[in-house]
Amino acid sequence: MSRAEQAEQVGRAEKVGQVGSGGRIGAAAPPVGRRPQTAAGFLALFRSELRLTFRRVRTMVLLAILALLPVLIGVAVRIETDGSHGGGGPAFIAQVTQNGLFLVFTALAMALPVFLPMTVGVVAGDSVAGEAAGGTLRYLLVAPAGRTRLLAAKFTAGLVFCLAATATVALAALATGAALFPLGDVTLISGDTIGLGSALLRVVLVAGVVAASLAGLVAIGLFISTLTGSGIAAMAATVGLVITVQILDSFPQLHAIQPFLFTHHWLSFGDLLREPMYWDGVLKNLGLQAAYVAVFGSAAWSRFSSRDITA
Repeated sequence: MSRAEQAEQVGRAEKVGQVGSGGRIGAAAPPVGRRPQTAAGFLALFRSELRLTFRRVRTMVLLAILALLPVLIGVAVRIETDGSHGGGGPAFIAQVTQNGLFLVFTALAMALPVFLPMTVGVVAGDSVAGEAAGGTLRYLLVAPAGRTRLLAAKFTAGLVFCLAATATVALAALATGAALFPLGDVTLISGDTIGLGSALLRVVLVAGVVAASLAGLVAIGLFISTLTGSGIAAMAATVGLVITVQILDSFPQLHAIQPFLFTHHWLSFGDLLREPMYWDGVLKNLGLQAAYVAVFGSAAWSRFSSRDITA
């Protein structure tokens, strides 16, 4: 963590500590042993976490890489269709040549197994451990913010980052698809045709499901981040866990445990591109993510609330 980020963190702790029980900056701090639990205090801490997350150069670079991915896919498909091979390829990619809107679904399908979870894993893994490594976590806890509220703010900021990362891929794919391919009525993978307006609503729905699919990973990364004081170790462990689970999910011999892996239903959003939409796989995915959030969120709270903070 740079000196500028450390100074910002100290100032953030002081500002949060000034939010008293009435939610006003400059109000008197509560007596020792009491923690203000006002909505204003939480919102101040949450906004501070968002600023910290999105002002980091690393975060901007990760989002830029995510934005570049749909562009590369679109250009590659365009060059391929201009050649002698025509519009062949997997289902989503083959339909991109007929309608640029399918580039959104293609980009999300390619980003979700690797690029999105790695990006989210870096941010979630660094959430607590990065501050401990930089020596700023102690300042936040000296201020009357409260460990539970601090952890909740970091988890909520992680969810917002999931939305931002997914939206970055979707918007970049939509812009690239509109620039390189025709737009119009969309033929779904079930063979039915819907209008462009309805298709855009499906894009929003699919992007929301993809972002929600990463909630379990945020909770896992947050838990790992409470186990160590090294941000790099927490990030590496979170990303390594994603890769390991993806590998386990590819072995047919492990079919008994695969439905319980947090990555297993990630691509279920494809069922939303049918008419009517199939919700079974999507609901299983969201339910599984909720279970991971409950288990690892509780584990993170248990560890963080009883941890001795020395840095």
